[in-house]
Amino acid sequence: MNPWTVDRGCPASCAAEPDPRVPLAELARRYAALTYALTRAVARGERIAAPAALRTEARAVLGALGVGLEATGAGRLSAGACGTGTLVVANHISWLDVVALLAVEPVTVLAKREVGRWPVIGTLVRRAGTRFIDRDGDPRGLPHTVREVAGVLRSGGSVLVFPQATTWCSAAGGRFRRAAFQAAVDAGAPVRPVTVAYRQNGKPSTAAAFLGTEDFTASLRRVAGARGLTARITVHAPVRGADRRSLAAAAQEAVLAGHRGPERRQATAGTPLPRRAPAGGPAGPGPASGTGVTAWGPPPPDGPTRWIPAPRAPA
Repeated sequence: MNPWTVDRGCPASCAAEPDPRVPLAELARRYAALTYALTRAVARGERIAAPAALRTEARAVLGALGVGLEATGAGRLSAGACGTGTLVVANHISWLDVVALLAVEPVTVLAKREVGRWPVIGTLVRRAGTRFIDRDGDPRGLPHTVREVAGVLRSGGSVLVFPQATTWCSAAGGRFRRAAFQAAVDAGAPVRPVTVAYRQNGKPSTAAAFLGTEDFTASLRRVAGARGLTARITVHAPVRGADRRSLAAAAQEAVLAGHRGPERRQATAGTPLPRRAPAGGPAGPGPASGTGVTAWGPPPPDGPTRWIPAPRAPA
């Protein structure tokens, strides 16, 4: 069995319609603002790969869609001064996950190859330096992908991976595949578990989910139509280890703890989310209007990196 082969995930019926919804006039304004944001991002050309530009455009997309952003924990994805990059692993709910995570800190993304063929989005992700993998392809290509990710980590770059390999309506769905964790072991890099969740007016919501065989436009319609939708990113302490099985288990345990446990609002690293861009002009600094609470400021320091021992072989 290919270690990257996807599970079925949640069916599209798990994605709930947003409640409440924005008026039609506001929905039209959001689509116009999104069109402007994407056009500006495409116009950047190869420059969009620069971290500052990538974060700016990710925050502009969130602002255009009226989506708030909250980050708790360390407030950044990379583990800091450790001699290598960081393997960032998160649960997967939606295409919006990537936008929200890049708005916290730009990193290299490992995505399924089909994303690179999407209109407009495919152009942007390729220019941003996304690495691609054939989830259902020849498993003989897997060692090459692991070596490629390990090389990025050794060079000091951080890589975002979704080990569930498909989308689920919450962090509790699906198991973490172990293949990507081998890259962290080979590079001697820390693993940063991250929990992604969505709330609408303070309550858990599946409106942002992109599930099963659902069309992208249906998911986009729900996101753009939701009033008070917020992406909540919970960044956990990094872990290290010499065994991919133990690392995968420890990372999933941390992600699930973030899903189950109480969430304490802290700060998002960097600048505030931009205001949602009007159809004819650029976004400006400041919290996005109508997007709920957004926090920013200096993040708290990481705690010590935890070492995950390899399991003992049976006697």
